[in-house]
Amino acid sequence: MSDRQLKDRDALTDDEHTVLRATVFTPTPRLTITVEPEPGGDEIHLHAGGQGVWQARMLREMGFTVSLCGHFAGEVGAVLRSLVTDSSVTASDHLSAGTNGVYIHDRRSGERHEVAQMAATAPTRHQLDDLYGRTLSAALESRICLLGGPDEPTALPEGLYRRLASDVAAAGTPVVADLSGRPLDEVIEAGVAMVKASHEDLVTDGRAEGSSLDQLCAVMSAMVDSGAGSVVITRSSDPTVALLHDGFWLVEAPNFEAVDARGAGDSFTAAFAATIGAGGDHRRALQVGAAAGALNVTRRGLASGERASIERLADQIEVIPLDDSRRQHPRPAP
Repeated sequence: MSDRQLKDRDALTDDEHTVLRATVFTPTPRLTITVEPEPGGDEIHLHAGGQGVWQARMLREMGFTVSLCGHFAGEVGAVLRSLVTDSSVTASDHLSAGTNGVYIHDRRSGERHEVAQMAATAPTRHQLDDLYGRTLSAALESRICLLGGPDEPTALPEGLYRRLASDVAAAGTPVVADLSGRPLDEVIEAGVAMVKASHEDLVTDGRAEGSSLDQLCAVMSAMVDSGAGSVVITRSSDPTVALLHDGFWLVEAPNFEAVDARGAGDSFTAAFAATIGAGGDHRRALQVGAAAGALNVTRRGLASGERASIERLADQIEVIPLDDSRRQHPRPAP
């Protein structure tokens, strides 16, 4: 292991004088109910779910104390809040009227089949003001702030993500956003430190016509020109591509046989953010993020993993510059 790798790894270790804090914005978390087969009969599992919840889980594993800022409503919200709260993750202690979303999945066949779902009620203006204030307050005391997407896309008003990203960044806390659609447009406009997206979402949103490196490099350049600091695009089983201040990079990670492919992108984002929040550089953050994403698919728990295993694998992951034929959109160092 190189001296730089040792330094970056040690940056993730709290000493007795340091508490690493992170804030995760998860506006509409969900309750997930899953039926699993067991030799003695069916087992039913209840979990807090949604992008921000899964990211908080990985941040906790990477040594952070996490403030999970979301809208918790009704009896479902009460259950969610109790499920996400432990010694390293704290959720809102404010319970609102309405309900959070729920889905029930049956995995007894070995595949995931949706049995039923219930949508969340949209937060009111006063509830959103409360959520905004709690998120901003928590972010002021954090090393890093992650903005996750809404599980109910129509639940939030236009402009909320832009305002939140701008205000948190203005207070001096780096912002990492893992979004798509209109929220992605808003945080780019606000000038977030790092944007992460999947190539599938970029194609769906009409930002990219396909997943070729040339097309994605052009998309990343456009995002940076519009205000983003750095951009990372995950490409399923293909190498992740990133645009940092010193150009374009490919992240070569192993493709493990997937038990459950969901949550790999959230693992990547949270582990990347943890490394940046702990003082590591962006290339090391790409290694750690890629390792977390690669190992996630070998487990059934979304955005779960073991920190020691992630850090060991990260040391083996290559972050290499794209060759001249691919670097058609160079970005000068600031």
